[in-house]
Amino acid sequence: MFLQIDTAANTPLYLQVYQRFHEGINNGQLQAFQRIPSIRALASELNVARGTIELAYQLLISEGLLVAKGAKGTFIAQSVKNIQDHQTNKYHVADAVVSEKKDQKQENKQQYNITEYPQNIAPFKLGIPALDVFPVKLWSRLSASILREASTTQLSYPDPQGLFSLREDLARYLVMSRGINCTPDQIFISAGYCASLTLIMQSLFKIGDIGWFEEPGYHIARSYLQHIGMKLTPIEVDSHGIVVKQGEKVAPKARFALVTPTHQSPTNVSLTLARRIELLDWADSNQSWIIEDDYDGEFRYQGRPLPALKSLDKHERVIYCGTMSKALFPALRLSYIVVPKSQIAQFYSVAKIISNQSSIWQQEITHRFIHDGHFARHLRKMRNLYRQRRQYLIDAIVHNLSEIFEIQMQSGGMHIVVKIINGQSSKQFAAVANQNGFGLESLDEWSMNSSNKQILMLGFTNIKNEAIADQYCKQLREISSKMLILNE
Repeated sequence: MFLQIDTAANTPLYLQVYQRFHEGINNGQLQAFQRIPSIRALASELNVARGTIELAYQLLISEGLLVAKGAKGTFIAQSVKNIQDHQTNKYHVADAVVSEKKDQKQENKQQYNITEYPQNIAPFKLGIPALDVFPVKLWSRLSASILREASTTQLSYPDPQGLFSLREDLARYLVMSRGINCTPDQIFISAGYCASLTLIMQSLFKIGDIGWFEEPGYHIARSYLQHIGMKLTPIEVDSHGIVVKQGEKVAPKARFALVTPTHQSPTNVSLTLARRIELLDWADSNQSWIIEDDYDGEFRYQGRPLPALKSLDKHERVIYCGTMSKALFPALRLSYIVVPKSQIAQFYSVAKIISNQSSIWQQEITHRFIHDGHFARHLRKMRNLYRQRRQYLIDAIVHNLSEIFEIQMQSGGMHIVVKIINGQSSKQFAAVANQNGFGLESLDEWSMNSSNKQILMLGFTNIKNEAIADQYCKQLREISSKMLILNE
């Protein structure tokens, strides 16, 4: 979980955590009976001592705001209902009041069983989570339970914004994990990232509008936006992220900028605070929009997690895009956006027309998965697993490919970036390797203009152990040797 604590501030860290929980309770983001992270889990997330979190929790318990229930965990106390406005659970959308009762079911006691997941994933394939450890049996049990409990009200046309209870879950998750203060009425659920882009484009833009696009950048989004008639201006990405000054020079009046600030796709660099402020200032002064794609912001392996760009959005110019494809699995086809309050009615009117949200049953299952605490546990497991699998690949590259690859180390993401240092073409290397069953990609494929950089991307999330990583890298070394012989 992400709580915006500042180690340089005069306020003690335990007091910052304490104050953050108070804010969440007062503004309704934290509700009665909701389970909160364990002391150990939150201390690990924030990279602080357990005593710091324990002291904050003890203060909250002494005030009657938290209740410790032993092995079951720590929960928001029932008494917070008395200090929250009775209208907290009602949200207005386009002058229509939408409300649902809170689900206060008892804690789900099902075990978090991990099962093998059949897959046919090419080695080093990008953007695919570790499907071999996804809790398929648990997901199946939740699915069966939801279908058994289905009522006739669930058979009608769904809310254009998506399932209300899931949007509540996402709002709580975003305020805690990504630093985004939002309410369920700001969230719209879609059937995948391109569906989210469809809703954004039809709500705010028209064919021929100019937008900044990271160079290199996510090629699927680029192809889609060009397909629907947007004019994209490539803006260079350096070690600090998108070069805002270049964008202001070549396309100062662009209507939007699509960025991946937490882990730039595909270079994995993080947008620095100075660049974030520059970008936000440009959007505010030009009345342009920033589309923030936070595709794998949950996965960071060094230091504290970075807040989303949206958390700094004082002028409401950022539209935040999240997805469950990386955190859960791609076939779920469930993504979501957070829109400024001033744009809710506009987005709602478009959402009613295009009806591009994911299956209501998948939304129900995802809600139950989050609500019962499985999602938080799954993310913690995945972070630890990816940290380990990332190291397997790094060690194998160092041991087998040190004369061919130079690792471009970054602190997060789901793939490793390497530079070919023996003079071979990255584009040709990727083509030959993929003909031999691999799934790595060259940076050239992600660029609108030829990058002339010998850069490859190698996904590590499905590398199960050291032996497999070593085997793959030995095969890449053999491919490199054969290519050198053929090119002589």
